[in-house]
Amino acid sequence: MNEGNDVTAFLMARNGPARGQRYVLNDESVLGRQPGCDVLIDVGAVSRRHAKVVREGDDFYVEDLQSRNGTFLNDQKIEFRRLLAHGDQIRVCDVEFDFQFDPPPEKSGRQTDSVAAEGLLEGSNCSTFLVDDAEESANSSSTIMSKVDVTSTARGIQVTATAEARLKALIEITQSMGGSVGLDDVLPRVLNSLFKIFLQADRGFIVLETPEGETIRISRTIVRQTMETKEAILSADAASDSRFEMSQSIADFRIRSMMCAPLVTGEGKAFGALQIDTVDQRSRFTKEDLEVLAGVAAQAAIAIENAQLHEQAVSRKELERDLDLARQVQHGFLPQVRPKFEGYSFYNYYKAANHIGGDYFDYVHLPDGRLAIVVADVVGHGVAAALLMAKLASEMRFSLAAHGEPGRALTSLNDHFSQLELEERFVTLVMCVLDPAKHEVTMVSAGHMPPLIRGPNGEIREEGDEAVGLPLGIVEGMDYDEAHFSVQPGETLILYTDGINEAMDPDDDEYTIPRLKEMLAKPADSIEALGEALVADVRRHIGARAQYDDMCVVAFGRV
Repeated sequence: MNEGNDVTAFLMARNGPARGQRYVLNDESVLGRQPGCDVLIDVGAVSRRHAKVVREGDDFYVEDLQSRNGTFLNDQKIEFRRLLAHGDQIRVCDVEFDFQFDPPPEKSGRQTDSVAAEGLLEGSNCSTFLVDDAEESANSSSTIMSKVDVTSTARGIQVTATAEARLKALIEITQSMGGSVGLDDVLPRVLNSLFKIFLQADRGFIVLETPEGETIRISRTIVRQTMETKEAILSADAASDSRFEMSQSIADFRIRSMMCAPLVTGEGKAFGALQIDTVDQRSRFTKEDLEVLAGVAAQAAIAIENAQLHEQAVSRKELERDLDLARQVQHGFLPQVRPKFEGYSFYNYYKAANHIGGDYFDYVHLPDGRLAIVVADVVGHGVAAALLMAKLASEMRFSLAAHGEPGRALTSLNDHFSQLELEERFVTLVMCVLDPAKHEVTMVSAGHMPPLIRGPNGEIREEGDEAVGLPLGIVEGMDYDEAHFSVQPGETLILYTDGINEAMDPDDDEYTIPRLKEMLAKPADSIEALGEALVADVRRHIGARAQYDDMCVVAFGRV
């Protein structure tokens, strides 16, 4: 922009990678994808030099530079140079800009010769991040002109400012952010309000506390002091202010006069700051400006905090929807129908601790009429365990189809999981292959508890301790032994995961295997009744405490 012109014009990005950024228009400003363009639009469909805005006196014109996809003014494709009016919308591909201009400010007792305001917003959430400056001198003196205390009370944030300044700031911030609920909407509107109030500002920053992200240079020294003291500060000449003399960012930006105000929650915690500055020494900020900024910061803090809470609520709902869908998908991996064999009965129960879990059970029908009953437990629970469980479900069926015998199938399955090199992740598994014609069971175990066998009179015994090998995924090349035993009339085999015996009550007492055996020894009319009674007893033990681990029970036997 040329000095002395009566009109300051600019483009405000409505969307796209630089949403909310304000571009000052010079005598000729080129919009395009090519580095070096005055308005850089980093979008693939945009031509290198797509369009330009040209100034003639106090008038501005937009014209297309023979771009591939055209330039649109108020949704109409332009073929020739078109005169721009305040509020017009320019669209380049899908990126939209508002054309705006500010008349020169009225002359007053203070310097108001200003350069156009330009907001710097980094990242998709329009926030920016801090870089550490060199340590301050311990004995440095400060030329800070003024401070305004921003405190929190039971009635909200209170700011001492003149009635005129407070009213102006309140109206600006309220009108600008009315109806905005998303953070990407609120932050640009806050900056917009600042630039409308402080016409002499060259840059504006909204700094929010975030754990990580891209960085641009902003003085951590200034922001840290503002947030720690919860005071808005004003420096008449930051470049010569001895308090900030070691700040590289001030030197980089040639900052002269600057103001910084904290963003404070209703509970009194500072979570960010507003900072604006100018390079024009004739347009210094005043104490009255600082009071206005503090008032704007108080209103902006409420709007930003509400926007953050809204986004967190939306994110939680989206996560809950995703987890609910994942639960439905995982449920699809589990058997929907119990097997039917003459003379045999089956029962199964599965309950994840969270939406999705790492326990797994399956019934796999083999070609020769046998049935593989599998119960497994992936270490941990939640999303990672559920993903590993899904892989186990498919690999288990493949191994059984390829090898037939449970020992060889488990050896192959272990080799595959060991090659995955899953850090601190392994699987315990027990498999019983039932031959219903011979009433025989072949059992293999990878670090899992062998089945409990309940006799027709309630007596409980264990079979197959000698066939328990290492869990899947620990050592490649492991050979798994098989245990063989018969199923007598009235006998029931119970397979379970440790979410049953280690279920804890509110006093942190576990259910335990002895109590499990005692419960199974009680009379039951059927295998299903036995399983339901066991689950109900575990639930009574847990009581009001939240379920800690996934729970799975599979029982089968001769009736």
